[in-house]
Amino acid sequence: MDLTAAPGSGVQAVPYCGPLVAPQDLWSAWNTDPWLIAGLVCAFGVMLAHQRADVAGRAGSDRALVIAFAGLGLAFLSPLCAATVAIFSARALHHLVLICLVAPALALALPLRALPATVGLALTALALVLWHVPDVYDAAWRSDAVYWLLQASLLLPGWIFWSAVLNPRDQGAAALFGHALLVGGLAGVMGLIGAVLTFAPVALYPHHLPGAEALGIGLLADQQLAGLVMWVPGFLPVAGFGFWMLRQGWRREFAA
Repeated sequence: MDLTAAPGSGVQAVPYCGPLVAPQDLWSAWNTDPWLIAGLVCAFGVMLAHQRADVAGRAGSDRALVIAFAGLGLAFLSPLCAATVAIFSARALHHLVLICLVAPALALALPLRALPATVGLALTALALVLWHVPDVYDAAWRSDAVYWLLQASLLLPGWIFWSAVLNPRDQGAAALFGHALLVGGLAGVMGLIGAVLTFAPVALYPHHLPGAEALGIGLLADQQLAGLVMWVPGFLPVAGFGFWMLRQGWRREFAA
């Protein structure tokens, strides 16, 4: 069997993080793409210089930037990248790294204030839904350009969303209530996608059949595991953060 062939096609399709590696070699399958490494190094240098030039620099922003780029390294350079070719549940974890680690860290390091949180949330939700449409997923599997476009469609809106939530101009109780609801909305989107993946009666992503079989978990079981990844480590912490913000707003309302 051709481990990297696109479903329903005789044409070999090697995704960006591919080709598929054997399970025993997965932990050593680091991505050494020189263009990506150079791009990440340059981006880190530019952002760090921008931070240092910011006279109103925020405490801890350097640390947040390091965390953000460590998350990018985890997502695109570490064996997690290769794992996303093998199993769909690794893809779900990859999405969580971008939305729940990299994007908030970037928001703390260099906030993007061009758009309100509602727009960032809507675009992030749309990107998450698009990633899980089988035809779109197949396009990302076949094309590096589509793959990176979809990655950017997750990261940039997430950066905008968390920038507004974590660096609010309005520190009042009403603003905190509103942002808490929006964070709850993001948790709800991830929970809904997780439920669809968990309870779908058929496997939607046959691309991962060789990898799932090699790991002995089965294609549908891998998809259900992806749903649980979106549900538990995705939904619960984000929802918990939303409840924390709601509590803070409640306290400020009573203190006023």
